[in-house]
Amino acid sequence: MRRLFLLLICGLAGLVHAAEPKVVSVARGLANPWAVAFLPDGRFLVTERAGRLRIVERDGRLGEAISGLPAVDAGGQCGLLDVVLDPKFADNQWVYWSYAEAGEGGNSTAVARGRLQGQRLTDVQVIFRQLPKVSSSLHCGSRLVFGRDGRLFVVLGDRFSRKEDAQKLDNHLGKVVRIEADGKVPADNPFVATAGARPEIWSLGHRNMQGAALHPATGELWASEHGPQGGDELNRVLPGRNYGWPLLTFGRNYGTGTRIGEEGPKPGFEQPLKMWLPLSVAPSGMAFLGSDRYPGWKGNLFIGTLRGESLIRLELDGNTVVKEERLLGSRNSRIRDVREGPDGYLYVLTDSADGQLLRLQP
Repeated sequence: MRRLFLLLICGLAGLVHAAEPKVVSVARGLANPWAVAFLPDGRFLVTERAGRLRIVERDGRLGEAISGLPAVDAGGQCGLLDVVLDPKFADNQWVYWSYAEAGEGGNSTAVARGRLQGQRLTDVQVIFRQLPKVSSSLHCGSRLVFGRDGRLFVVLGDRFSRKEDAQKLDNHLGKVVRIEADGKVPADNPFVATAGARPEIWSLGHRNMQGAALHPATGELWASEHGPQGGDELNRVLPGRNYGWPLLTFGRNYGTGTRIGEEGPKPGFEQPLKMWLPLSVAPSGMAFLGSDRYPGWKGNLFIGTLRGESLIRLELDGNTVVKEERLLGSRNSRIRDVREGPDGYLYVLTDSADGQLLRLQP
């Protein structure tokens, strides 16, 4: 009975299925696009999981692949992933991206940066490598988010077969890391002085994070996380905190439905702000809306979903989710990313072999 009650509270209560909003197709023909960033001149920078970084013109025309990227180990859930611009891009032209990098032992999620010069990247540098590398094509994560202080958050997966490592500080699996823009370790990271710990670590106990954004009022990092069979989470990601995986989770083992760990709460572990139960929605990219373009939506959190094939809108009261609404469900499209553009409109990417960049109209 207790679990049934929690299912209702965490997964079903407050759920609304909304009427289809007006949607404009900005571009189509993208091959499994993963992330979109906005160039100052109104064009779009889009990653495709197979390893292409492309410019989409304002009229929707697709450019050729930008040259200069390091080799991408694409397969399964891994490949070319997130892309963000440096906060001072207009001055320095730095672009940052995450991707699966092959190496001894398999692959892992890496972060590189380069200067965008026309159709090529120059001065390319790999500034972070997730350790260890694992023979896996699963749970690569990831999203990149610049904090207000200019440091870069990188959210990472546990690589599926190494879930126990999410609780260990000697590796980057199932962690959020925080680095300087050039890859150095900030002196105020929470585990810098902890013997045997990777100094880049910001938080631990995560499974597979594919969405992250800064809260507009507090500047805190929030992230969405895939559970196994149920148990998807939305979390405030605070320094030095443990988010439980795989010791604490409401998710179940695939197929059997058996428990994986305890359900919590438990001292020493953070509880999610929201969970999706009993079915996973597979949350992906996320964004807080800061504009007044959509009446009543300012300050809401938007999360794309893969399994759920919808765009979730969450109304918040502080750190409490008070309402959930499902948008775009009638399109039957996996939504990989959602961002607020410089024009204040919401843009989403659909994940398919013929993916689209869409703009939501109020």
